[in-house]
Amino acid sequence: MSFAIGTLVFLIVSFVGSLGVRLFYNQNPATNLLNITLVNTAVVCCWLTWAIVYMAQMHPLVNPIRKAEGE
Repeated sequence: MSFAIGTLVFLIVSFVGSLGVRLFYNQNPATNLLNITLVNTAVVCCWLTWAIVYMAQMHPLVNPIRKAEGE
């Protein structure tokens, strides 16, 4: 999966989550705004974690070189 496709998946999840809050958890407008903000914040945090792990695997760190026992 490429980075763009993964990001698109998270955007879709964010949209579906926000829409779900609007449709199924309909209370007063202030509570709806808070819940939508919480859903989007959670999705952004998950995306950021995924992006960091994805990029870390693109350029892994070089294996450490052990010194000989006599050095």
